[in-house]
Amino acid sequence: MDKMMFHPIQSKAVSKPKPTSVNQILQSNNKFSVHFQHALQTDSKLTVSKHAKERLLQRGIHINEARWNQIEEKVQEAKNKGVKESLVLLKDAALIVSAKNNTVITAMDREEARTQIFTNINGTILLDQ
Repeated sequence: MDKMMFHPIQSKAVSKPKPTSVNQILQSNNKFSVHFQHALQTDSKLTVSKHAKERLLQRGIHINEARWNQIEEKVQEAKNKGVKESLVLLKDAALIVSAKNNTVITAMDREEARTQIFTNINGTILLDQ
């Protein structure tokens, strides 16, 4: 009869995956952390709506960068306190700002603002120095 032939099967060595080092974990988390912090920082920047830009131009209202930074800080502070829509009163201007969306909705000079009734505002920021 036929002889049985035995052929051993060659197998490759089983290698375990290298354990992830603590440094690798920290580096991957650090990438996320950097991205997350960047996203949070851009969230605090105010955008000026098209309507507000037109009003600023029409009414000759000029706000310098330092003042914009101050407004951004105060709007963020108001947002942290739960304010959604804010009236920002400057020395020569009044702005309606959505703290929820970080958007300046409209702008007017202070003289015009004296005769206005502001509705749906749940916070006011005074920067009239």
